Amino acid sequence: MKSFGKEHFRAIGDLAVSPLGLGTVKFGRNTDVKYPQPFQIPEPGALAALLDKSADLGINLIDTAPAYGESEERIGRLMGANRPHWIISTKVGETYTDHSVYDFSTTATTGSIENSLHRLHTDYLDIVLVHCHSVDEQILHSTPIIRDLQNMKDRGLIRFIGASTNSIAGGLLALEEMDLVMVTYNPADQSQLPVIQTAGRLGKTVMIKKVFASGHARNMIDGLKLAINQPAVASIIIGTINETHLQENVQLAVDILNNP
Repeated sequence: MKSFGKEHFRAIGDLAVSPLGLGTVKFGRNTDVKYPQPFQIPEPGALAALLDKSADLGINLIDTAPAYGESEERIGRLMGANRPHWIISTKVGETYTDHSVYDFSTTATTGSIENSLHRLHTDYLDIVLVHCHSVDEQILHSTPIIRDLQNMKDRGLIRFIGASTNSIAGGLLALEEMDLVMVTYNPADQSQLPVIQTAGRLGKTVMIKKVFASGHARNMIDGLKLAINQPAVASIIIGTINETHLQENVQLAVDILNNP
């Protein structure tokens, strides 16, 4: 079984992260999602096995959010004493019950971080991203969200801050004011390439979302090659609850990294 070694890891500041990270939307939410097939949220035992398999494959980055239903709470219960292995990335700005609610106020941001720390059973968060919607530049420019996250970073509650963006302008603003950015990048949507290239010039890093177009891509290897071969890309988030699917993608990624 192929797995990531330390030679494959990439940097987000002083964090060494695996080239693939585990996305966890499906850990806690199966409504109002864009996947091609419906799915059931797995039982805790299945999720525990998936976390163990991920660690065995050399994955150390896990990506979650308050908007992912019970994802944070489940991760917190399952992670237990293995917390030091994991680099946790979560988000602020969006919550979800039966629909998404966006709030980028100081009160909401502070409360969101406190809730995430509690649910994840940790006293610090490695990465926190602003969960932007379509008006990402306006959110980052006109709300106190960056200042508030920076304040919590200064207090030691967060190690690195960034934004999950949708537009080039939003991504560039995040790179200017924050540590990193998360963008969509796949063979069908390469519109964010200027953001990725700018990150490289600034010495900052990128996390990739939707490399498989939320499960709609037919050729997985093309998406992985496209993203991994960008020097500024630190990690590609793969959202799955299927151990076989995860192992296949790690093996593809290791082959690409070993044979550039």
